[in-house]
Amino acid sequence: MKQCTKLHGTTMTGIKEKINNRMDMLQYMMESQMHLTEGGKVLDQIASVSKFWSALSEEDRDYIECARYAHEHQLGWKV
Repeated sequence: MKQCTKLHGTTMTGIKEKINNRMDMLQYMMESQMHLTEGGKVLDQIASVSKFWSALSEEDRDYIECARYAHEHQLGWKV
């Protein structure tokens, strides 16, 4: 049986799933260059995943910071 710590009614597994789903959406938005055309939506997505900052991996944190920078400076996103 899998053990998870409960945090405000959500398991850690549930939190990781939320993070992964939100990061996947942010990646889709960045690769679609939405930060250049629909910046507000991208900022909303960044905010929705940033609230889990303490649970994010260093890689995810770096990706978010790069996404913010690309939005702020209106830079194209290349994979």
